[in-house]
Amino acid sequence: MPEIIRPVRWQRRATLAHARDLLGKFLVRSGDAGKMITEVEAYDGERDRACHARVGRTGRTAVMYAAGGVWYVYLCYGVHEMLNLVVGPRGWPAAVLVRGVAGCAGPGRVTRALRINRRFNSAVADPGSGLWIEDRGVRVPRRLVRATARVGVAYAGPVWAGKPWRFTFDPAALPGSPVGRPRGRSRPRPRLT
Repeated sequence: MPEIIRPVRWQRRATLAHARDLLGKFLVRSGDAGKMITEVEAYDGERDRACHARVGRTGRTAVMYAAGGVWYVYLCYGVHEMLNLVVGPRGWPAAVLVRGVAGCAGPGRVTRALRINRRFNSAVADPGSGLWIEDRGVRVPRRLVRATARVGVAYAGPVWAGKPWRFTFDPAALPGSPVGRPRGRSRPRPRLT
């Protein structure tokens, strides 16, 4: 039986753990059956030079300072809507970017496939907003999780750009999985965590 994950679950200060925990969960949009989350990236606080909050609280980043369990949606390069789940306690700006779901690789493709736009920015991740996360009992073994550097953050400098805070797994590798391989760009071979 699917369990709707309530916002309070995302309110501990444990950004990397939250990111890994999202793998295998289902992103559900009203009117859609939901898609298994297969790829995420973590952004953790003002000290993280790749995080939008590196410049502090602004009109754009204010939502990142909310208590975890709300959506942060922004427009990237004037083209792609990017969906992030704010995580951590109120006042700690952290978020996890949803980069891929089963059958769909790339954050812009994810938002297009699920009809997600900036209307969801600051909305609570629950059915009342029309966009939420469900636990359907899928457990992703650590041996299947790969960690690599985040994508497109060279501006953060070599230390922060090189952090292995992108987590991904192949849902077809799950025992008995009916889920197919995602379409999209090929990725560099990641390392095991």
